[in-house]
Amino acid sequence: MPDKDLLLTALKGGRTARPAWLPFVGVHGGKLLGVTATEYLRSKDLIVEGLKKAYDLYRPDGLPVVFDLQMEAELLNCKLAWADEVPPSVVSHPLAGEGRLEDLPPFDLSQGRFPLVGEATRTLATDLGSQIALYGLITGPFTLTSHLRGSELFLDLLTNPAKTKEIMAFATEVGKRTADFYLENGCDVIAVVDPMTSQISSEHFKEFVTPYLNDLFSHIRIKGGLSSLFVCGDATRNLEVMCRTACDNVSVDENIPLELLCALARKNGKSAGGNLRLTTVLLLGKPADAMLDAIRCIDTGGNEGFILAPGCDLPYGTPEVNLQSVANMVHNDYARQVARMTVTVTDMGPFDDIRIPDFRAEKEVILDVITLDSSGCAPCLYMLDAAIKAADRSAVPVQVREHKIKSREGIGYMVRMGVKNIPTVCIDGEVTFISQIPDGDTFVKAIERRAKEQGKA
Repeated sequence: MPDKDLLLTALKGGRTARPAWLPFVGVHGGKLLGVTATEYLRSKDLIVEGLKKAYDLYRPDGLPVVFDLQMEAELLNCKLAWADEVPPSVVSHPLAGEGRLEDLPPFDLSQGRFPLVGEATRTLATDLGSQIALYGLITGPFTLTSHLRGSELFLDLLTNPAKTKEIMAFATEVGKRTADFYLENGCDVIAVVDPMTSQISSEHFKEFVTPYLNDLFSHIRIKGGLSSLFVCGDATRNLEVMCRTACDNVSVDENIPLELLCALARKNGKSAGGNLRLTTVLLLGKPADAMLDAIRCIDTGGNEGFILAPGCDLPYGTPEVNLQSVANMVHNDYARQVARMTVTVTDMGPFDDIRIPDFRAEKEVILDVITLDSSGCAPCLYMLDAAIKAADRSAVPVQVREHKIKSREGIGYMVRMGVKNIPTVCIDGEVTFISQIPDGDTFVKAIERRAKEQGKA
């Protein structure tokens, strides 16, 4: 049976009788009900019904109320683009160019979708709060700053640090108010989800992120909540500084070795969470793949201070049977032992059928942007946006192509290009920017250098 106390014990670093299990059911809850992500995220009743169905199917020890890193931005005049199978994405940035903080509207939690999410949280706290831990997911300060400022933020880090810190301080205050909102409505844990921090250096993390995260985590602790820092993307370069922040738990995705996370988290007195493979296993794999990946994580994480979870918001179309297979590995030690000896992994390859262009023969420079899905992944969105803007500024003809690894074709292209992490940009077949969004000038120079090498300039 689900066990809230077991998850909270694990989150605090304690020893547990079995793995704690936290499926990040976001828009996947809509899939369980046969409704779109847009319908789901705009309805209190659908959110409650979807999470109750996930509770019955997956026997979790905890669930997030919603997984939508655009709710705060929506209240601050960011325009959103809605879709059927992913959360909305931010498509306008009110602080871009000469935009000023004082021109933003008041951050009013009685507006937007917060009232319906508050109702859903209170209902879930009443109906499921004694069985599972409820997570309130808030947009991390750096990611909210990205939403407000857009891709100009990455140049600001170099040329206008004071402006960045001003916006970060504002975003931190927004985070405190959103954390209070979830705690007051019945959540047990506040997860600060800050995926854009995977795109900066550790030096920039320490200067522009750490002080604001620590302020936010201290606030959550004073208010009686537990906290988690959740960063998806290849944050390996920043993992040690992440683990030094004042949170209770650090959670990551498959881009980071789980062994490394567990070692650094425990060294710094924190629990660890992750890192089930999101697309190749949970979305596109078979039950056998889900079983073996769960076993990999469970064996690595151990039974002290570890929470088994997917590396990000579950893809909308994740087959229920795959998540049920993970749940069975969590709750049935005997089944886990049998699976170790009898189950074999499914191989999606070889990918010989996936065509790679003859880049030198192409008239344009080709920017291949390898993403999870830019419509639902903030780092992927801003990497793609940076590529499009650099292409527009370049003195040579450029074509931008996105390859989403939510399909076999996307995974095959990623494999054949030799890409290991997302988001990544390849310029005419050369892996160039790996999980670190460059400023515009650097991007344009890289394109023009490659064009010259390929005889296109």
